[in-house]
Amino acid sequence: MSDQTPDSNLLKEGGAVAAGGRVGFVSLGCPKALVDSERILTQLKLDGYDVVNSYHDADVVVVNTCGFIDDAKQESLDAINEAMTENGKVIVTGCMGKGADAELIKSKNPGVLAVTGPQAYEEVMTAVHEWAPHEQQHDPFTDLVPPQGVKLTPRHYSYLKISEGCNHSCTFCIIPDMRGKLVSRPIGDVLEEAKRLVNAGTKELLVISQDTSAYGVDLKYRTGFWDGRPVKTRMLELCEELGKMGVWTRLHYVYPYPHVDNVIPLMAEGKILPYLDIPFQHASPRVLKLMKRPAHAENTLERIKKWREICPELVIRSTFVVGFPGETEEDFQILLDWLEEAELDRVGCFKYSPVEGAKANDLPDHIPEDIQQERHDRFMQKAQEISTRKLARRVGQRQTVLIDEVDDEGAIGRIYADAPNIDGMVYLNEFFDCEPGDLVEVEIEHSDEYDLWGTPVSAE
Repeated sequence: MSDQTPDSNLLKEGGAVAAGGRVGFVSLGCPKALVDSERILTQLKLDGYDVVNSYHDADVVVVNTCGFIDDAKQESLDAINEAMTENGKVIVTGCMGKGADAELIKSKNPGVLAVTGPQAYEEVMTAVHEWAPHEQQHDPFTDLVPPQGVKLTPRHYSYLKISEGCNHSCTFCIIPDMRGKLVSRPIGDVLEEAKRLVNAGTKELLVISQDTSAYGVDLKYRTGFWDGRPVKTRMLELCEELGKMGVWTRLHYVYPYPHVDNVIPLMAEGKILPYLDIPFQHASPRVLKLMKRPAHAENTLERIKKWREICPELVIRSTFVVGFPGETEEDFQILLDWLEEAELDRVGCFKYSPVEGAKANDLPDHIPEDIQQERHDRFMQKAQEISTRKLARRVGQRQTVLIDEVDDEGAIGRIYADAPNIDGMVYLNEFFDCEPGDLVEVEIEHSDEYDLWGTPVSAE
């Protein structure tokens, strides 16, 4: 249920192996980091490199790190150490590649060839060219790189990153230090990429950034151009244009600014999925203030109620932090009561973990681990009760299911309410007449705490 669970992949893309032109690649972290990996891999292919799937075959290994929480940092350090042990020629990039973490990497692995921060595509490529030079150039007739670039997700869904960085100053987070202030991509570039992905077979676009609601703020909502028409660089106009592409569009990391209200009617009209991923983090106004988050939980409840009046099918997922420094039992109970009233559909929960460089480290009254764990367990029990209750209401409904895979037991997919890898699944036992990317009409017959089971509805 976590947005930030590290996902380690040593990946392979096809192509002829060229002597001196072989790169191993390990990708860790969240979908935003995955998009960074896709861009580096695409450039490697364009520069004539072959991406291999073993340390032994690689002339150099690139490790894209995650530095979100301590567990992710440790996994990144373990991956770097493994690459150094197995290969010895390692280039490190990503969120651990800046500041004190970069120095930590160098101290633990003094032989590492280069350490760069996130989005440092040119620096990564410069290091690859330096340490794995080769004479073969990219031949567009034999080394085919698809128009959408190299993807690490299945063909039928794609992440669409609309901006880099963040303007928030949350006390528990150092992402602005790692990725910088908000930098929005020109809307024409975003929509052009979306169109390429759709033309290549994408059935679901997952819009991601550090703060999707803030898209265009840094550009003062500048008017760009797409398909010969002026379009403002703003969340509403972006959603309107994506809604015309005929595929599922899912919004992630949406902060509940007032203008989010304007997007709900698009969901009610079926133009984009009625799904919002909103990182509420807490509900106690006192804790939200300590976090430097908007401290208006009661207003948020009222807005959620109005959103559901406009769009009854709306699904909301969120993540929360329990055991934040200074959180009292009263604060935690406020959170549980808020969760019960809000009836969020999908919920993840982190126990507070100090991150080097975060301002929350200096706050008094840090919560002991045993109390953190106890609150985490109580929170997840409440979230599970709500999820079980809400999914039971779907029994008897007809839903469109996007198929993700077909195995020996049948097909597995998702309805609009579920994002890949973080939400629930729909199991179609003994149904094999489909393939990933198909949309199948299904009658829901059974539910549990997180997942659904159903049977395809015969075409009339």
